[in-house]
Amino acid sequence: MALEPVALSGRHVELVPLSREHRGALAEAVRDGELWRLWYTAIPSPEAMAAEIDRRLGLQAAGSMLPFTVLDGPGGRPVGMTTYMNIDAAGPRLEIGSTWYAARVQRTLLNTEAKLLLLAHAFGRLGCLAVEFRTHVMNHASRRAIERLGARLDGVLRHHQRMRDGTLRDTCVYSVTAPEWPTVRSHLTWQLEKPR
Repeated sequence: MALEPVALSGRHVELVPLSREHRGALAEAVRDGELWRLWYTAIPSPEAMAAEIDRRLGLQAAGSMLPFTVLDGPGGRPVGMTTYMNIDAAGPRLEIGSTWYAARVQRTLLNTEAKLLLLAHAFGRLGCLAVEFRTHVMNHASRRAIERLGARLDGVLRHHQRMRDGTLRDTCVYSVTAPEWPTVRSHLTWQLEKPR
């Protein structure tokens, strides 16, 4: 699996390789909804954005993450981050995660199209056997969004990780497998094209 930085573009979103130049705009985007205050997530505060970008770029250099900046439309402003992570090149398989969006673009076509682009690249170009999504058991909005994509719940990893407030996270693990991808692709395409 050749995991190289790539830009993925649609009508409602563009995913571009994460860059330190995006720090200011991403710090502004995360203020929309004060997302870092959600206790069950690990979203960076505006002050921690530079360190988070450096962390993700370090993981990219180590070959375990491919981070993207999410733009509000082609050539638009940064409104969030997403990544390919927990990369298993031998599978190949990976996780789409560490995703957050400014409150103003949540529950819009931006997320649907971003996931369609990421899944299409993972299954088409990278030849993945499966793509995972993971979230905190208490993050009900994220769980509903993952389920709306057509991903299936594989199970719950109990006491999977310690959160920054000291609580233990139960992690819901979802996936889409390669044989399921054509149906999921049709579903996401329909979601994008249906009359509103």
